[in-house]
Amino acid sequence: MLGFKYTITDSEGIHARPAGMLVKQAAGYKSDIKITKGEKSADAKRIFGVMGLGTKAGEEITVTADGEDEETAVSELEVFFKENL
Repeated sequence: MLGFKYTITDSEGIHARPAGMLVKQAAGYKSDIKITKGEKSADAKRIFGVMGLGTKAGEEITVTADGEDEETAVSELEVFFKENL
């Protein structure tokens, strides 16, 4: 399992548009992708899970990937977060 921490910089946090883009990106990997904020965790391939975290600007999340393409997933998702969130 690999992962990274990221502080949300989008002023609106993870709202509907970027959440949809994230789910689409995460669905392209065979690995299990999880997002954790505090005590809550969500499957990054499920829009309601991602939205349910209620992540706001300035909050730190942890993104983890566990599976056969975890290295690629973590590398590409880190770039995705920097460009979109």
